[in-house]
Amino acid sequence: MAEPAGGGVCSLPREIREQLAELELELSEGDITQKGYEKKRAKLLAPYIPQTHGVDPALQKEPRNPTPAPAATSAPSSSKYHRARSGGARDERYRSDIHTEAVQAALAKHKEQKMALPMPTKRRSTFVQSPADACTPPDTSSASEDEGSLRRQAALSAALHQSLQNAESWINRSIQGSSTSSSASSTLSHGEGKGTSGTLADVFANTRIENFSVPPDVTATTSSSSSSARPATIDLPPSGIVKGTHKGSNRSSLMDTADGVPVSSRVSTKIQQLLNTLKRPKRPPLKEFFVDDFEEIVEVPQPDPNQPKPEGRQMTPVKGEPLGVVCNWPPALEAALQRWGTTQAKCPCLTALDVTGKPIYTLTYGKLWSRSLKLAYTLLNKLGTKNEPVLKPGDRVALVYPNNDPVMFMVAFYGCLLAEVIPVPIEDAGGQQIGFLLGSCGITLALTTEVCLKGLPKTQNGEIVQFKGWPRLKWVVTDSKYLSKSPKDWQPNISTAGTEPAYIEYKTSKEGSVMGVTVSRIAMLSHCQALSQACNYSEGETIVNVLDFKKDAGLWHGMLTNVMNKLHTLSVPYSVMKTCPLSWVQRVHTHKAKVALVKCRDLHWAMMAHRDQRDVSLSSLRMLIVTDGANPWSVSSCDAFLSLFQSHGLKPEAICPCATSPEAMTVAIRRPGVPGAPLPGRAILSMNGLSYGVIRVNTEDKNSALTVQDVGHVMPGGMMCIVKPDGSPQLCKTDEIGEICVSSRTGGMMYYGLAGVTKNTFEVIPVNSAGSPVGDVPFVRSGLLGFVGPGSLVFVVGKIDGLLTVSGRRHNADDIVATGLAVESIKTVYRGRIAVFSVSVFYDERIVVVAEQRPDASEEDSFQWMSRVLQAIDSIHQVGVYCLALVPANTLPKTPLGGIHISQTKQHFLEGSLHPCNILMCPHTCVTNLPKPRQKQPGVGPASVMVGNLVAGKRIAQAAGRDLGQIEDNDLVRKHQFLTEVLQWRAQATPDHMLFLLLNAKGTPVCTATCLQLHKRAERIASVLYDKGHLNAGDNVVLLYPPGIELIAAFYGCLYAGCIPVTVRPPHAQNLTATLPTVRMIVDVSKAACILTTQTLMRLLKSREAAAAVDVKTWPTIIDTDDLPRKRLPQIYKPPTPEMLAYLDFSVSTTGMLTGVKMSHSAVNALCRAIKLQCELYSSRQIAICLDPYCGLGFTLWCLCSVYSGHQSILIPPMELESNLFLWLSTVSQYKIRDTFCSYSVMELCTKGLGNQVEALKARGINLSCVRTCVVVAEERPRISLTQSFSKLFKDIGLSSRAVSTTFGSRVNVAICLQGTSGPDPTTVYVDLKSLRHDRVRLVERGAPQSLLLSESGKILPGVKVIIVNPETKGPVGDSHLGEIWVNSPHTASGYYTIYDNESLQADHFNTRLSFGDAAQTLWARTGYLGFVRRTELTAASGDRHDALYVVGALDETLELRGLRYHPIDIETSVSRTHRSIAECAVFTWTNLLVVVVELCGCEQEALDLVPLVTNVVLEEHYLIVGVVVVVDPGVIPINSRGEKQRMHLRDSFLADQLDPIYVAYNM
Repeated sequence: MAEPAGGGVCSLPREIREQLAELELELSEGDITQKGYEKKRAKLLAPYIPQTHGVDPALQKEPRNPTPAPAATSAPSSSKYHRARSGGARDERYRSDIHTEAVQAALAKHKEQKMALPMPTKRRSTFVQSPADACTPPDTSSASEDEGSLRRQAALSAALHQSLQNAESWINRSIQGSSTSSSASSTLSHGEGKGTSGTLADVFANTRIENFSVPPDVTATTSSSSSSARPATIDLPPSGIVKGTHKGSNRSSLMDTADGVPVSSRVSTKIQQLLNTLKRPKRPPLKEFFVDDFEEIVEVPQPDPNQPKPEGRQMTPVKGEPLGVVCNWPPALEAALQRWGTTQAKCPCLTALDVTGKPIYTLTYGKLWSRSLKLAYTLLNKLGTKNEPVLKPGDRVALVYPNNDPVMFMVAFYGCLLAEVIPVPIEDAGGQQIGFLLGSCGITLALTTEVCLKGLPKTQNGEIVQFKGWPRLKWVVTDSKYLSKSPKDWQPNISTAGTEPAYIEYKTSKEGSVMGVTVSRIAMLSHCQALSQACNYSEGETIVNVLDFKKDAGLWHGMLTNVMNKLHTLSVPYSVMKTCPLSWVQRVHTHKAKVALVKCRDLHWAMMAHRDQRDVSLSSLRMLIVTDGANPWSVSSCDAFLSLFQSHGLKPEAICPCATSPEAMTVAIRRPGVPGAPLPGRAILSMNGLSYGVIRVNTEDKNSALTVQDVGHVMPGGMMCIVKPDGSPQLCKTDEIGEICVSSRTGGMMYYGLAGVTKNTFEVIPVNSAGSPVGDVPFVRSGLLGFVGPGSLVFVVGKIDGLLTVSGRRHNADDIVATGLAVESIKTVYRGRIAVFSVSVFYDERIVVVAEQRPDASEEDSFQWMSRVLQAIDSIHQVGVYCLALVPANTLPKTPLGGIHISQTKQHFLEGSLHPCNILMCPHTCVTNLPKPRQKQPGVGPASVMVGNLVAGKRIAQAAGRDLGQIEDNDLVRKHQFLTEVLQWRAQATPDHMLFLLLNAKGTPVCTATCLQLHKRAERIASVLYDKGHLNAGDNVVLLYPPGIELIAAFYGCLYAGCIPVTVRPPHAQNLTATLPTVRMIVDVSKAACILTTQTLMRLLKSREAAAAVDVKTWPTIIDTDDLPRKRLPQIYKPPTPEMLAYLDFSVSTTGMLTGVKMSHSAVNALCRAIKLQCELYSSRQIAICLDPYCGLGFTLWCLCSVYSGHQSILIPPMELESNLFLWLSTVSQYKIRDTFCSYSVMELCTKGLGNQVEALKARGINLSCVRTCVVVAEERPRISLTQSFSKLFKDIGLSSRAVSTTFGSRVNVAICLQGTSGPDPTTVYVDLKSLRHDRVRLVERGAPQSLLLSESGKILPGVKVIIVNPETKGPVGDSHLGEIWVNSPHTASGYYTIYDNESLQADHFNTRLSFGDAAQTLWARTGYLGFVRRTELTAASGDRHDALYVVGALDETLELRGLRYHPIDIETSVSRTHRSIAECAVFTWTNLLVVVVELCGCEQEALDLVPLVTNVVLEEHYLIVGVVVVVDPGVIPINSRGEKQRMHLRDSFLADQLDPIYVAYNM
């Protein structure tokens, strides 16, 4: 489809865009056919598509970048074009036309398969750029190494254009802002320009739902309670999913969310989009491979059988021409300086420029000689005492000079050479890695200028700050006035050049470490000789140097070869280039310079500014040395520069690219050509071939070709060979790419102080294919990749440091940068501020692209650019990008000369400190080496399993507590079958014995109850129930009380009246909307005839606020029990049989199921008895309880146990801890409690809140040495990390390491395990996580990779039997096998209490038999938890070996992904570890996508840092690809009173779009 010229759809008039959107909507809703749609669309766009005569418009693809031409006239100059290109400022540096066309063609191909990537959702406030940022014009304020800054026309026209556009864009923006809510602010994505209209339809569809509401105030915290703390105790069931009602229907098919919003909300539209995108086939088809059932095998990419292989013969080393012997060449470089300094003192040596580019000072050879002498003398004689000199010959000295002061640097450098100390030129002070270099070189002295010294940061007393990682330095100022004149008789020692070190040049490795390459005096001299011969330098020539004069070619030509040949260098500093990009061209013109040393960047800048200078002439240049001629974009830079400046006298043969590296120095350079001779050819190579390291001339697909120019021939006197980049230095074949190695006297000699690395780099002896050495000449590895072409021309295709090896194919970072930049990016990112590197994730390298986004780029522009870059890289390099991130302008770490610091950027990325403002992760497309999804084996018949068990000699996995029957108990049990009878008996036998003590936040008792008081109170409540409630025996009564004694009395009152109590957590007054519906639901489901409560709560239930949340008119009778009449109860109800119901226990499970279970009187009796025996409870004991008393074991301990066993319970309501963290521990200490019970929430509060206050606890006299058992009541896998940190923290105040243990219960049986007082301590084991996913248990050693620590959940209670069963076959499994835990015990609940009494469900959960292997036909209850039993070496109380039960997790909670079973907590643990700002994390799945929700406790800038970290860790540790990452505020993940996450609620809120996320990333 043809596209409008210039900026695609965005540049069209508004009404046309709207009509297109409507069309798109019609198409999506099926009101129009595809053909009709295309016809109408073509008609709308016709006036905006440029036509070429005789060409079918459908075939005509407009290249986005018109080819550069000598004059700018041929570019279409319609205003539309200019508008799209922000003022037409050309940015030619990286532009290879070949490349740009290729990219455009690739994108056009993609356009046909229209992609709609879901665009990330972002909260508006998060990434608003600060006003200061937004106001600075994007370019001038932040020009980087590669950024042209003075584009005067550009700036002017842009300003005009801006003022014209601003009004319109502002109006557009305000309309858009008001129409969608904060999280919907970004429209859905579009892969291409034309995709925009496609997704507008979705946006229109959604904005309708949202009623064009005003955007909410996103600056305020959106947590439901007033503070941003998590609402601690909310039990939220979903809208009406009650166990036994919806059981048959699948949750995901219901998809009605909490408030009944159908899930056509924006979130699910995006997820649908994501799924559609992911359905598209991955590029490499996944190959079948063998799966071993025990190990998940990561797929090893098999070599592609069709990949190109090298076919040439083995290469032979190539020699350069011999180094000519010139009679007057000096014996050492210092000798040359002495010669010119004494015989040609007036000749200019070096000219420095001021900031405007005008010459300010010229250093003559005489001055250079005399000043260097003075410095050498000062260094050797004036810095210490005569007997104790500070410097000795051979010592290393740091040279710290600014880039705009070449004169002072040159004097210092030669002063050091004359003093025979070794100069180490470094960049601006401060970098930590530079400190490593200084330390490894043993440097204690730094030379600098007075100005520079003043600029260094100082401490209070005026000393120079000690930089991080730097050794202590003595600073010496080398300005002339501080130097002593040498005496007449003093002469420096100038010996003939030998292998002693002359200077050290620093280089930064790929990992970011800085190493010093040592250059010997002989190498320095030989290199100057070789350069003089190759460049044909003659005395007195003028050269212009734009490079850094402290290292590389800038130093070699401008400082060293310069002196050897008595040249005159004009040094143009980087700061001048930034303000006046043409300055170097003007210098060449003014001084008739013969040679100029530049980088592509300088050519690019000169072209941009060349309109300012019509009359410059470059005819004097015989050599334009392009030092980064090895880069992929150098070809086009050289061509474009030539085409522009040929008319200014530039000769085509003068352009001389060269290749250099710190180790090998100049590797190759093109010699200045003869006028009129044909120019060297180009190599057009196949990118695919290159990625396999093979040279193939590109024939098939011109889009994926790389054009490279030669960098001339080997240096005079040198020899070159190409060796394989990895492994032993084997010589390559002639058509193979390898690392260029150079053997000559002109390379570096070693990395200073690093002997090991030195050997592999500087002393390489190449070997042939048989592995035997070729010759005995050592070579130096240059770090450059390339080959030797026809005519012995050298071609470089990349650097070892920029090599990205993905799935066995090699890609060059620079090539990927070039592709990214060929995508029209002018509106989105800054050119030249792009970092490409690879990170190792899941057994392979993954490519990461990071770019700086312009402050004025819109979300849509950025997203559009990102999706196009992905497609371009995919098309041209056939490689997926793992992560593409945009960061705000000027935030990437820079090198001193303005380039991007790659290794630091990578470090920030991995640490999560990059702070991107846009991110796109594509793990689904990149990660192709995941293990094959597991196929479940067909069901195994019972017989074979049985045989298997017997043959394997495995014990069936079962365990039991002590036998209740054998244990002697006092006659209480036989006498009383019902708890009501026990209470009456206690009221008579021990009327004044204290049973309960309730504490307030201060720790003072506010309410107590003796046996008699409780009995009397219960009687009065029962009589009120008879009088006011008119209830019959068996009616259900809801008890709505805060934790306390009132609740206990009401419970027994109900039993006395023959009613069935249902305890319910009261609603939270500050958060009625979230908590009251749950109360209402339990009241309705339990069919309660009456509600017992306090006056305060009664008023709350009938309040206006309550009416807003539920229907308050239909509450059953509400009775408040605050003021009770003193009336005798005629008689106390006695149930006819112990199987009668005693109470209902309602609870919301973590999966959001609301279930009520029926507890009979016999079960209550058995439960209390088992706990009494396990914990040895009797009337003289005291226990402290800090638990919620509404369900499960918490309710049992709070209300039932004391009455049964007669011990005293000290009751601590957990919410009181919020105002006094010390309450629980100080109570335990004060009352010398031996046994205490708490919940995970309480333990976490104490660990987090008191962890750093152990001294304060000691000061208060809190001592926990009395504690024998501290039991955490829970229905989940024990949280070992929490219990262990609790034990460690409070060890100092006497807590025994053996005290802490956990319980295990479930809905069917609230107490299965409880540590108790006798029996062995809980044991722990390490199991293999990978095996757990396969439903197997494999025990491993501590510290094994992928190991998980599990702890036993206490001891099995008396009378309880447990067996482990395969949940599918319902057959028993063997010892140490994973299965569902089934339980048989007298205190198992008698069934679910549901609206419809769903019998099948009941039978399934409560009365189930094993499918085989159980002759006794025992009835079991299914707990719904996975676990295993393991026989230990310990002895149980009964004398047998102890069987330990380990709980792994709830079956309902598990995620089935890739055929494996995952427990959310394992993924969450991994995620929480990845970044310090993750407060909490929860995972769930939606349509096979894994969704990870993380709470961000840091600043919102960190939100996007979490996306790659979360994706990486889940991939590395769990072999899963995260589909969606949602970043939310702290407190958003709902947590129930037991401290368990309610993931299903979170899922419903996410799908109903109620989370107000900071950021939602959809991974591709």
